[in-house]
Amino acid sequence: MLQNNPELKSKIDQLWNKFWSGGISNPLTAIEQITYLLFMKRLDELDLKRQADAEFIGERCASKFDGRWIPPEYRARREEKDTDAEWAKKLEDEKRYEIDKQTLRWSEFKRMQAEEMLQHVQGKVFPFLKDLNGTESNFTHHMKNAVFIIPKPALLVEAVKTIDDIFEVIERDSRENGQAFQDIQGDVYEMLLSEIATAGKNGQFRTPRHIIKLMADLVRPQLGHKIADPACGSGGFLLGAYQYIVTQLAIKAGTKDLAPDEDGFVRTSVAATLTEKAQAILASSLWGYDIDATMVRLGLMNLMMHGIDEPHIDYKDTLSKSYTEESEYDIVMANPPFTGSIDKGDINEALQLGTTKTELLFVENIYRLLKKGGTACVIVPQGVLFGSGGAFKTLRQLLVERCDLKAVITLPSGVFKPYAGVSTAILLFTKVWGPKDKVTQPATEHV
Repeated sequence: MLQNNPELKSKIDQLWNKFWSGGISNPLTAIEQITYLLFMKRLDELDLKRQADAEFIGERCASKFDGRWIPPEYRARREEKDTDAEWAKKLEDEKRYEIDKQTLRWSEFKRMQAEEMLQHVQGKVFPFLKDLNGTESNFTHHMKNAVFIIPKPALLVEAVKTIDDIFEVIERDSRENGQAFQDIQGDVYEMLLSEIATAGKNGQFRTPRHIIKLMADLVRPQLGHKIADPACGSGGFLLGAYQYIVTQLAIKAGTKDLAPDEDGFVRTSVAATLTEKAQAILASSLWGYDIDATMVRLGLMNLMMHGIDEPHIDYKDTLSKSYTEESEYDIVMANPPFTGSIDKGDINEALQLGTTKTELLFVENIYRLLKKGGTACVIVPQGVLFGSGGAFKTLRQLLVERCDLKAVITLPSGVFKPYAGVSTAILLFTKVWGPKDKVTQPATEHV
């Protein structure tokens, strides 16, 4: 969508330049702050849309902005020694800090004057977001250290106006060209990263959306499959699997007239049509891990912006000793970091390759994470296919003998520019033999 829409590109350029000149020059910080604003906007939009959909069929839908909210630090807690009078006084005190949730909507605060808006968003809206799913939730846990650091009222006003414009362009694009509302945060993220033309501090870069869609078509995830990405970044693959499943369910339910999108794939967006049961199964199917706390927050918000209320994205190094999952997943899709090695002492003992190269360890680990009969689709640098070192050969042997290696798809060399010029390929394989099984015959007959 972005590549084909110069108006959207110029809006995102404007947003980026405003942050840069407003004093937020670290790209990842800027992206994180922009994401919070996108999240506030999308939350309001999704909420209004859900209510409109419910009204249309004559039902009532609970809003995230119904009622009043009390910041966690002011919530009354009853202790054993409290008399009824003391408890009543605590509740009375608590009332002073209640906030009408309607005032926390994007559509409400965007009309405020600059100074007031900054104080309101910083002091009320952002703390409300951090507390959105309740104190026990994974999202609240990962948002604990998140800070809202837009320093100037004028920058916030400009950013809010520009984000409104960006949504308008996307809505219009989706009406006129029959595009489903796709991964807006991913789009903006991709654009911002290409502005800086560097890969972020852990070799992170976003997989282009058409590649994600291709890989989802190759693995064909189904409702009920457990799906993982062990290096999930902003959650693009999990979203790709989610959209593939939602589209298949929509087609099964008899939805006609689904036109191919700009990448040539048939996709529909948010799963409004799903039954509650299907929605719950789908929400518990997607699992992501990343070693960068900022990326974990971005991934959580990205999935929540697409209607998954409680995503399972966690802060974890999936190559380390502390990560012990095995034979858990039906599908793994990933674009693990290529550049880099890991501290030898921290590599999980179950990984047998005897190397510190992350691109090799990730592929072995993905094999380990798959259930028997589970399928993986992974992007690797070409070196994995042709490297002459012992670990390279052992990994290729593992893929051919213990897995049914269905396809090796070479990607054009510029796919990941400007982040990386390295040539890459997609590996598609199904796990046939477990690590401890005796291989009676190699699993791969034909690649």
